[in-house]
Amino acid sequence: MKKEFIKGQGAVENIHNRFFKNRYKTSIYQDDYEDDIAKTQILEVFPKTIVNKVKGNSLPFLYSVNPYQGCEHGCAYCYARPTHQYWGFSAGVDFERIILVKKNAPELLEQFFLKRGYKASTIQLSGNTDCYQPLERKLEITRKILQLCLDYHHPVSIITKNALILRDLDILKQLAVKNLVNVSLSIPTINEDLRRVLEPRTSSVKTKLKALQTLAENKIPTHVMVAPIIPGLNSMEILPILKTVAENGANSFGYTLVGLNDEVEPIFKNWLETHYPDRKEKVLNQIASLHKGNLAEKNIAKRNTGNGNFADIIHKTFEIGRKKFFNRSKFPALSTDFFDGTKGEQLRLF
Repeated sequence: MKKEFIKGQGAVENIHNRFFKNRYKTSIYQDDYEDDIAKTQILEVFPKTIVNKVKGNSLPFLYSVNPYQGCEHGCAYCYARPTHQYWGFSAGVDFERIILVKKNAPELLEQFFLKRGYKASTIQLSGNTDCYQPLERKLEITRKILQLCLDYHHPVSIITKNALILRDLDILKQLAVKNLVNVSLSIPTINEDLRRVLEPRTSSVKTKLKALQTLAENKIPTHVMVAPIIPGLNSMEILPILKTVAENGANSFGYTLVGLNDEVEPIFKNWLETHYPDRKEKVLNQIASLHKGNLAEKNIAKRNTGNGNFADIIHKTFEIGRKKFFNRSKFPALSTDFFDGTKGEQLRLF
């Protein structure tokens, strides 16, 4: 029998924060808690810096900016969930319902641009949580960051699951003229029934594909992340996804394999028990086969690629898709030639 769940929510419950001694427990007040659980709480925070330097060389960018901590999209598999614990919250429901916002992000980014001797390098929006999650519609922090990148002629790369990005098409088109922007859309499935429960508050498949098409039509380089691949859930969709996104204008694609790091493991297990109890054990066993018998893999590069026979089949399937649908496609590198660190002083004259 399937467990009950709340529509629009990914995690089934809050789980223990490993930094706390006390644990979450069901109480006589649990029903009242569940009535309020679908309401997003906004907490403003005031960081002193906003640009994160990316460690290691497994990612194609040096810096990332995350205007939000936590994510309303509610993807049960999200690798960023454990980071919410550092703020004193659970990686479960709290991660998608208590969102920390950094309204001063544009100001902090401008200070970073104005540092003496700074040399422009592509900044990734977002490396941790989605910069176009539903709250962005109201707060417009990401839009202000993009405007700043346009003002300074600074390259920016965006990854999102939300078609809200089209709201900022006016800025994106201006950035694209000077090869200062590219966009990655995360499309792990084209099965709308699966999308509704796998990533409940993201844009629908139809809307994502329309966004991809619109970006391509406006000559904005587009990349699709088919991520993560979850055996038994979306692993059979690889070629149909690649065919579909190629037809809708994607220049290239990337992919990762699921790995249930830290607190993501119990959250994902509960999600499977709730939505797919009949295939729970099969999915978990196949995930373990990707990581030498473990559900988790601490090393990000190893987690993304996996190993073993099933991983090999996935890699070969993607290679077939690359040759069939993306043989001549290319995702261009962004330009750093136009960055002007003196722009700030010029703008302050007006």
